[in-house]
Amino acid sequence: MTDGHAVGSAIIRLMQGVVYREADEDSWLTLERSGGSVRDHFAAIGVDVVVDDAEGYAYLRSRSDVEGEERLPRLVYRRSLTYNLSLLLVLLRKRLLEFETSGAEGRLVLSTTQMVDLLRTFQAESSNEARIVDQAQRTIKAAAELGFLRELRGEPDHYEVRRIIKAYVDAETLNDFAAKLKQYAGERRADG
Repeated sequence: MTDGHAVGSAIIRLMQGVVYREADEDSWLTLERSGGSVRDHFAAIGVDVVVDDAEGYAYLRSRSDVEGEERLPRLVYRRSLTYNLSLLLVLLRKRLLEFETSGAEGRLVLSTTQMVDLLRTFQAESSNEARIVDQAQRTIKAAAELGFLRELRGEPDHYEVRRIIKAYVDAETLNDFAAKLKQYAGERRADG
């Protein structure tokens, strides 16, 4: 593969979504060898290439506005996440942090049942258990479609929590969430 073809291929893969070192070695090697060319390509359209060597992933992010520079039109529009999806992402990020700090090796894998249980804690009380489970499963599917979860082959209803979640749910968000959890727990105790 020529260098120009390899750079073009890496650019396309980044435009398709997150590039993982273990899943796309060719694009990863191109980012290591010719990262400047790839970054220059995206810089011209106001997009940064973010590479996390330690975690082994790369993705695109809209460049922050710089005072004094003319603003480019937004290439990708932001979309707001539902409450349940935001909640699941924060809970998964918290579980990933616990997994990593426990000294465990490898990847964090959770079953659908485990994730439903995580969400159930924060759902409004309901007598319709099937509705709660259905809503949680739709939320899990949405997280997988966005690339935060990857369903395992040969293990139905088991998902790997992808480390890209760290880029979207940072430590500050986790701290804010922990404070809200304490408040929520206090309110639940007060209600009986």
